[in-house]
Amino acid sequence: MPHLHSTLSEVLTDRYTQNAARVLHLTGNLNYYVGAQIAKTGYVRDRPREFNDPNPPSNEVALKRLDDAIAMVLATVRAQSAEDWFAEYSGVGATARNRLDMIMQCAAHMQHHIGQMIYLGYELGKQAGGKG
Repeated sequence: MPHLHSTLSEVLTDRYTQNAARVLHLTGNLNYYVGAQIAKTGYVRDRPREFNDPNPPSNEVALKRLDDAIAMVLATVRAQSAEDWFAEYSGVGATARNRLDMIMQCAAHMQHHIGQMIYLGYELGKQAGGKG
């Protein structure tokens, strides 16, 4: 099982690192579901503000916050023992049964939004007369 454990950590950290290089915002999701619930960072999520902040952060600040959230996720993934992955999980709005399930759901959530952004970029390029 130690080989599975190291492989699992490697696969997850690679996926989050790749996703972080391609998206602007999923910081609240990661900071709540992984940070507050697994890493016990004390993060308090204000989900409505993530979408309706009257004073949104600059791109630089938003990217820094995402980088910090990804770093926290990577550290949390690496800190899990083989037994930790199966620890019961609970969080507002979460359907995950254990930590592994939640970490995988967060990775899938990021990938979903990345796909949306790629599609929107393609469509905007077509509308602007580009080839997409």
